[in-house]
Amino acid sequence: MLNKILLADSGTGHSEEMLQYLLQLPSLKNTSVTILNVVPSQVTSEAMTEKWEEGGKLLAGAIQRMHLDPSQVSTMLRQGDPKTTVCEVAEEIESDLIIMGSRGLKRLESILENSVSQYVFQLSSRPMLLVKDDIYVTRLKRIMVAVDQSADSEYCLELALFLLRDIPSGQLLLVQVDPSMEKGETLSGQEAEKTPTLAPAVEQAKRQGVNYQGIIAGGKPGPTLCELAEDKKVSLLMLGSPDRRPSVARTLPDLDRLLGASLSDYVRVYANCPVLLGRRISE
Repeated sequence: MLNKILLADSGTGHSEEMLQYLLQLPSLKNTSVTILNVVPSQVTSEAMTEKWEEGGKLLAGAIQRMHLDPSQVSTMLRQGDPKTTVCEVAEEIESDLIIMGSRGLKRLESILENSVSQYVFQLSSRPMLLVKDDIYVTRLKRIMVAVDQSADSEYCLELALFLLRDIPSGQLLLVQVDPSMEKGETLSGQEAEKTPTLAPAVEQAKRQGVNYQGIIAGGKPGPTLCELAEDKKVSLLMLGSPDRRPSVARTLPDLDRLLGASLSDYVRVYANCPVLLGRRISE
């Protein structure tokens, strides 16, 4: 499922660590990696040359720091606007996943401070794994999937099972948030696993021999998912994040996301673990 990964590397944060842990998974042993560094245009040719050299050193250092197999990785150094360049390269190489660092900026801060990760999330149709600068990154053992019966949630489930299938100590947490239940109220075990929403996901986990736990939790979806991820010490939180814009407007920002009004945006900001925002890639 993840044949091509694009790491947009700025040389800061924990995105390199996240990639290292992913590549340690047996299911990703044949995955190819592209590491991209984007050099913004400079006022003078001297400054441009300096930044270009810095970018080249960063890419060379990244391969050494992550101990990557040269046959498994390629590097790209591009000049331009980082926001649009990352999207362009992701389409160019037909990436199955974009990994980026994120400062976890809230609402209008993302716009005012020109957040690259937020705009790439806006303008790309591809799944993204966001790694905030202020969190700890750990080996992938416990993955939580927000289950809601949507196509993008189904994609997240398939990907989680793909990643966990060869990890004996791994666990899949299947979580449905029910706003009609009281905050803090939870159902687990067979009571949760036999519900119409969780039952199909449970069956898939059983068929693939993946250790799982089903949970139905009450409260607002965003805060509830973030709290559960922290309580359960989740190493990766996955949720479907559909592109809701009509095809004629896909080059335009989705204001709900830019202003922080969507579930995925809330989780991106407040979760204390890496967040994978999943979308099925249109053929």
